[in-house]
Amino acid sequence: MSNINFSHSINFETKRKAFPYQKEAFDAIKDLDYSAIFHEQGLGKTKIAIDLILYWLEKRSIDTVLIVTKKQLVSNWQKEFHSHTFISAKVLDSDKRNNYFILNSTARVVLTNFETISSEKERLRLYLKTRSVALVIDESTKIKNPDSKLTKDFFALSNLFTIRTIMTGTPVANRPYDIWSQIFFLDSGKSLGNNFPEFKQHTNLRNDFIENIEKREEFEQCVSEIYSKISSFTVRETKSSGIIQLPKKIYHDIYCNFEPTQLHMYKEIQNELSILVQKENETLLDDNEASLKRLIRLLQVSSNPRLIDDYYGYDSAKEVELKKILGEILNRSEKAIVWSCYIENINYFWQFFNEYQPARIHGKLSIEDRNKSVERFLEDPKCKILFATPQSAKEGLTLTVANNVIFYDRGFNLDDYLQAQDRIHRISQVKDCNIYNLMVRNSIDEWVSVLLQAKQNAAFLAQGDYQLVKYCEAMDYSYGDLIKEILSQEVE
Repeated sequence: MSNINFSHSINFETKRKAFPYQKEAFDAIKDLDYSAIFHEQGLGKTKIAIDLILYWLEKRSIDTVLIVTKKQLVSNWQKEFHSHTFISAKVLDSDKRNNYFILNSTARVVLTNFETISSEKERLRLYLKTRSVALVIDESTKIKNPDSKLTKDFFALSNLFTIRTIMTGTPVANRPYDIWSQIFFLDSGKSLGNNFPEFKQHTNLRNDFIENIEKREEFEQCVSEIYSKISSFTVRETKSSGIIQLPKKIYHDIYCNFEPTQLHMYKEIQNELSILVQKENETLLDDNEASLKRLIRLLQVSSNPRLIDDYYGYDSAKEVELKKILGEILNRSEKAIVWSCYIENINYFWQFFNEYQPARIHGKLSIEDRNKSVERFLEDPKCKILFATPQSAKEGLTLTVANNVIFYDRGFNLDDYLQAQDRIHRISQVKDCNIYNLMVRNSIDEWVSVLLQAKQNAAFLAQGDYQLVKYCEAMDYSYGDLIKEILSQEVE
């Protein structure tokens, strides 16, 4: 029962009509107390969520809706609300005094970020006891780790919300067990159980599946059952299902050869790792922290030797190819986004290609500066290139002024790769989209490519995009052996 008087009149109409598939998703979950919107990125989850919010406020006796998103996406949500509704959203942030006034106001929609939920947890607990509040979590993979303090804070507040909805286009951000915590937040373990270690054990993409058939079949069966267990409160659509016509994605795998000095640096690290693996009988994979640190050195050298040697003075293998590809794109009078995992690369290329007035986004820039970069890339016809790290710009942004993305390098995280490429492949794109993957031949880049594809296949199975038969036809478990081959082979 609400203790707040919401007597003033509000227009709950929407300014824009939903696509049929968005309306179908809305109808499926509008009256549920908890739900998940897992539509593939680029299909307009925000519109579905906004329509739900308007419905809850008007029809379900909800006093206030709280929307939680990443810090850099708060301004994007404000723009979406202005575009789609007649409601203005208040913002909770690090200003505790202002937060006090908002939480004691009659605000119908409140926007905030994940970190503020943790810092204001006790005040929010009291707030949730005084009124009926619905919650929307945008990019819910932020709470995929059940052992993190942030996730535990969300768990502690979960049952105080009258309605809970989560949304992400990549619920399996990296491995199938990533979905457990998000679903547990909704239903306290009713569908996927309340024992995360046990769930992880059965749904972990292991490195020995190519020879351990029994474990592999157990994994496949467990993962194939995930979506059926959550389908009663989950909606998911993909671009391949025919619900909407988007331009094609065209993938280009661009291979290049090591520059001689770069090759020498790579071999030294490769030999060290190879000796270590043979000595300790260890298989390197990306789910082990010690392995990650060792493998990252190889990734850095194949990406840009300057990352580990300030005195490297040559054009590295990928740098030569990047210049060619960007030249071709600019000759077509098109825009491009260049993704790299490393801030040093972003800064280096931003300066190197200065004549093209590029924009840049990375984690060391303020949110304000990142937003300015986005606006300039979207609105300035002279700004043809955006250099960005996936970690800082992979979510929530529509960058369809470009139809080319270049992955200068790729890390081990599937979510980074899928979200980053789909900044351009979404509603409002009118051109075919080119996805360029730069890889050094006979290097760790080739293993990363195979590993990411294996992770994507496993994600498709967990998310209900693949049936088990199709998954088995598409899946390649060779990543466990491939890394050994890459470490032991002679590089040319």
